[in-house]
Amino acid sequence: MQKVHLKIKRQKTPESVPYWEEFEIDYRSGMNVIIALMDIQKNPVTKEGKKTTPVAWDCNCLEEVCGACTMVVNGSVRQSCTALVDKLSQPIRLEPMTKFPVIRDLRVDRTRMFEALKRVKAWISIDGTYQLGPGPRMSPSDQQIGYKLSECMTCGCCVEACPQYNERSDFIGAAALSQVRLFNLHPTGKLQKETRLEAIMGEGGIEDCGNAQNCVEVCPKKIPLTTSIAALNRDTTVFALKKLLSS
Repeated sequence: MQKVHLKIKRQKTPESVPYWEEFEIDYRSGMNVIIALMDIQKNPVTKEGKKTTPVAWDCNCLEEVCGACTMVVNGSVRQSCTALVDKLSQPIRLEPMTKFPVIRDLRVDRTRMFEALKRVKAWISIDGTYQLGPGPRMSPSDQQIGYKLSECMTCGCCVEACPQYNERSDFIGAAALSQVRLFNLHPTGKLQKETRLEAIMGEGGIEDCGNAQNCVEVCPKKIPLTTSIAALNRDTTVFALKKLLSS
C-alpha cells in the first residue's frame, strides 16, 4: 500500500450544507485515522489537487481514554485513534456522529450527554471542607462492577448506535443510565440513590429504552450497558412499589 484514500464528509458551519471531499496521502506503517487527518492538516489538498481548508476534528489522549475522537468510520461509530488504516477498507469514509449537532466537519456538540449526567447527579456529594473519617467499605463484587462502569468516557458511541436516541426523543441514553448504577453502588452515593432513580423514571428516562442492545455492541470499553439497564429496571420497579405502598 503506497497511498491512503480518504473520503470525508465536511460542513463549514452548523447551518451550512454538508459536502464530501476526497484526499490521498502517503501510507505509513501503523498509521491510524488521526495520523491520516494530521497529514491532511499539514497539506490540505484534495485528491484532485484542489487547495482546501484543513479538516476539523476532535482528539486528545490518542489512546482511547478521553472519548473525544468519536466519529463514524466506514459506517460504524468508533474511536478514530484506534482505527488502524491497515484494518480499514478504502476509501476510508469519515463522517461526524449523526445524533449531535455538527460544529464543523467531524466535530460535534455532545452537550446533551453532559446535561444527562447532570440530570442524574452523576457525582458523589462530598464538599471536602471537613474530615469525615473512614467511610463504609465496598464489597469486592461491587468494586469489580464499579470499576468497569467507571471506564465510561462519554464518547457517544452508545447513543449514536441507539435507535431511541434522536432529536425527536428526550431519552438520556445508556451512558447516563449506567452512571446511575455506578454512583448508586458507591457507599456515599447511595445517599442520593432515590433521587437518581426518580430522575430516570421521568420523561426520557429508562422506560424509553427499547432494548435494541446496539449500545453494548459498539461500546469501545465493553461496558455491560444492558446489564446496568436491567439492574436499574429492577431498582426503579422496587422503588415505585415502595412509594405506592407508603402513600
